[in-house]
Amino acid sequence: MRIGSVCPSLAHCLVALSLFAAPARADTLKVVGAGSLKAAFSDLLRHFPAGPDSVAAPEFGASGLMREKIEAGLDADLFASADMGHARRLAVGHPDRPVILFTRNRLCAVARTDVGLTPANMLDRLLDPAVRISTSTPVADPGGDYAWAVFARAEAIHAGARAALENKAQTLLKVPSPVPGKGRLEGLFISDLANVALVYCSGAPAVAGAVPGLSVVPLPPELTVVPAYGMVPLNNKPVTLRFAAFVMSEGGQAILRAHGFDPVAIAEPAPAP
Repeated sequence: MRIGSVCPSLAHCLVALSLFAAPARADTLKVVGAGSLKAAFSDLLRHFPAGPDSVAAPEFGASGLMREKIEAGLDADLFASADMGHARRLAVGHPDRPVILFTRNRLCAVARTDVGLTPANMLDRLLDPAVRISTSTPVADPGGDYAWAVFARAEAIHAGARAALENKAQTLLKVPSPVPGKGRLEGLFISDLANVALVYCSGAPAVAGAVPGLSVVPLPPELTVVPAYGMVPLNNKPVTLRFAAFVMSEGGQAILRAHGFDPVAIAEPAPAP
């Protein structure tokens, strides 16, 4: 079935596919997704109306790395990425795999309070040689690509800012946590190897709450980027398509908003189930 030729809307596509598809294997759902979606998608899977044995344990990690694992044979029914590009890669050559924009995010700075970071002075403080910046790793993790997009926007304000910021940024996948039992980012703050990090706003409060003396600072409009998250069903199993529809439903979008994401398919405020 070619989605674009017969389906007038996403809802019609999902219903049509679920009617005509036969399960490829036992009718269970295995979701693979971006690390930034772990809390939100775990919550979505808990509220998804399916039998107790219908949902397998999900897997989360850097979107680029998880996409490569799926290409290498990792069992998955639906992939949810922190960008559109990795989801689109898994749809190439598969016209029956619709790529769906399902939510948006923002980038925030998490900083030590003694840095004195504010939206108004952010670029000047980031360029200060004494300020040590941490970001996710570009290409492997869309969070790094979005941070580099912030640096590109800085170039339009201050000549040479892009190269200076890229050269000083510590990318997380390249540095092991210096504190056993802590995540890489928390370890860098605890060990005083970084005093500012660019992270998704959805996860910023958890990072700030894990280490004393941190605060969350929104980016100024001139540096703001808006991450777009895409998911792609990897087969036409009814449970896969029902879950994709659930994510796009009013209740699913409300759950995403409760976890700090910006819904894209909700008409008015709705409580999470």
